Amino acid sequence: MDIMQILALVIPAAIFSATPLILTALGGLFSERSGVVNIGLEGLMVIGAFTGILSTLYFEGLGLGGISPWLGLLVAILAGAIFSLFHAVASITLKADQIVSGVALNFLAIGLSVFLVKTIFQKGQTDYVQVPFVRFNVPVLGDIPVIGPMFFQKAYMTSYLTILVALIVWYVIFYTPFGLRLRSVGEHPMAADTMGIKVNRMRYIAVMLSGAFAGAGGAIFAITTSQNFAGNTIAGQGFMALAALIFGKWHPLGALGAALFFGLAQSLSITGQQIPFLQNVPQVYLLIAPYVLTILALAGFVGKAEAPKAIGKPYEKGSR
Repeated sequence: MDIMQILALVIPAAIFSATPLILTALGGLFSERSGVVNIGLEGLMVIGAFTGILSTLYFEGLGLGGISPWLGLLVAILAGAIFSLFHAVASITLKADQIVSGVALNFLAIGLSVFLVKTIFQKGQTDYVQVPFVRFNVPVLGDIPVIGPMFFQKAYMTSYLTILVALIVWYVIFYTPFGLRLRSVGEHPMAADTMGIKVNRMRYIAVMLSGAFAGAGGAIFAITTSQNFAGNTIAGQGFMALAALIFGKWHPLGALGAALFFGLAQSLSITGQQIPFLQNVPQVYLLIAPYVLTILALAGFVGKAEAPKAIGKPYEKGSR
């Protein structure tokens, strides 16, 4: 196996693995750019995965076929946005500790979803979806030598949409009035308030956007990877997305790059046994590599990344 064959094997798997991380990290970006720490990304992904699978199964039962996972994805986006209100109310309105609120959100999501799965299916996991998102080859582009097999063959539409969304988020954050308001309430909420910007409303919108994006990430992960839902389906993906956000210095393109880096690490655990120089590496090392890299990235870069100045601080009108 030459280097081009290895790249054609690893790169599509890396993009596939990074897709849920990118979406969830972008969701965290909205929340934290507004000044609200969101440790609850893991729980929001869990809710997205649960509702995405449940909805896809329901729409399959109605005979909707290939559009079932897309409808399930829309339901997961809505469910993530609604579920994020628990964190928004606690941290913005009630001014609770945002770290504690996020951790509580994680426990609530896992406990509630597992309880509902056992209640509905009378077992520890849901049924498997019959019509998941499918791979496809991009016409014309897939036939390009070298590049085609790496980026345009056996790919998921969700991966292309996610990269497009990352570029749109970058534009929205830095080149639109909404993005300017969002960044202002995360940097200096009192100054934003004096300019007529409703700080708490902006933060509510940002937290709900984080829920919508993380819900989408969880649904895509469940529908494409496990194709069912259990209590351990997400297994740290939300925390990895949070690490990608910090590693990417709270920048949409930085989060995109960091998520792709973590996705590459995850892809090696999938494709490692097919790569000559990794065949003799014990599988357990490849499986833990993404989490080890997450810890190393945070340890090495978190001190160098400058977070929004008002992050984690509830805003009270008239306070500095």
